[in-house]
Amino acid sequence: MITKKMKEKMLEEITVDLKQADLVVVTDYRGLNVQTINRLRGKLRREQCRYRITKNTMNRLACRQAGFEQLESLFEGPTAIAYSSADPVAVAKIFMEFVKENEALVVKGGMLSGQMLDSASIKALGEILPREMLLAKIVGGFQAPIYNLAGILKGTLHQLVYTVDAVRQQKESA
Repeated sequence: MITKKMKEKMLEEITVDLKQADLVVVTDYRGLNVQTINRLRGKLRREQCRYRITKNTMNRLACRQAGFEQLESLFEGPTAIAYSSADPVAVAKIFMEFVKENEALVVKGGMLSGQMLDSASIKALGEILPREMLLAKIVGGFQAPIYNLAGILKGTLHQLVYTVDAVRQQKESA
């Protein structure tokens, strides 16, 4: 049996998790067995994300205390919450891949840096390229003008050498 003190501690933990999270994802886990949920938790844990199943009443109270009242409408039926202050794109990507494998998991919505997200927005967030690829594209964008300049200078130098060589050949033949 859960005592009142245990409930208060749990409420405090959820409130702290909500306040610290950059991304909050609310899901309906109905139809998933414990093994499947634990597999999802493992994937999320690798991205410093916590996936927690608690009573909706507790979630609503925590949302009020954290100042996230707009999330309260998502707490209907069996609900689990994921909290992450790490890379939100990686977490959203895990959910979208997991939904493809397990259609029973339903992403209801969530919040990113204080902005409400619907399930389509979380899916769109999951479709963004990984951070490393975006950084590589930026670096490539910076390198392209340098390579173009080097190519132009190389071409100009070749033309100069060919011109000097042509002048030399012309003087030798004269």
